Amino acid sequence: MTVAVLLRTVVAALEDTGVPFMLTGSLAAAYHGAGRATMDIDLVIDPTAPQLVALVHSLKDIGVYVSDDAAAEALAARAMFNVVDTESGWKADLIVRKEREFSTTELERRMPAEYEGCPIWVATVEDVIVAKLEWAKLGASARQIEDVAALVRVNFDRLDRGYIDRWVEALGLTGQWAEAVGGGTNDD
Repeated sequence: MTVAVLLRTVVAALEDTGVPFMLTGSLAAAYHGAGRATMDIDLVIDPTAPQLVALVHSLKDIGVYVSDDAAAEALAARAMFNVVDTESGWKADLIVRKEREFSTTELERRMPAEYEGCPIWVATVEDVIVAKLEWAKLGASARQIEDVAALVRVNFDRLDRGYIDRWVEALGLTGQWAEAVGGGTNDD
C-alpha cells in the first residue's frame, strides 16, 4: 500500500463513520507548498465514542492494524493512536481533537481540498503553522521550525498574520515564532 492508498483508505473510513477530520502535519504543509519526506499521515479527528468504535471496526475490516484499546485510550485522554499498513510500514496518526479553544477553532477553519487524488479536509496554512510551532515547543524540534519558515516563505502574501499572532501569544509560542521568521531563538 502506498501513502496515497493508505490516506484514501483512512479517509473513506472516516467519511463512512461520520467522523469529522482534517489533514495536518507534514502532508498538510506539503499541500500548502512546503513539502518534505515523511513516513506518516497526521489526521486530527473529532469522534464520538460510538463513531470511534465504528471507525476502528471499519479500519480492521480493510486490513490495516489498529488497536481497540489504543483508540479508546486516545479518546479518553484526547491523545493519538496509530493505523498501520503492516506490509508497507506506512502509518496514519489519528489525533483526537483537544478540548481547547485553538483546537476547536482549527477544526472549524479546515478547508476542503484534494490531495493525492483524495477529496479531504485540510488544516489552513495558518493553523498548520501554529500547530508546528506548538510541536517545536514540545519537542524542541528544528525540523518543525524549518517547516514553519518554509510555509511562511511560500505563503507570505496570503497569511492572516493577525490570526497567527493571536494564537502565538495565547499558546506561548513567541520564541518559536521568532525563530521561524528569523527574529530570534527559542528561549521559551
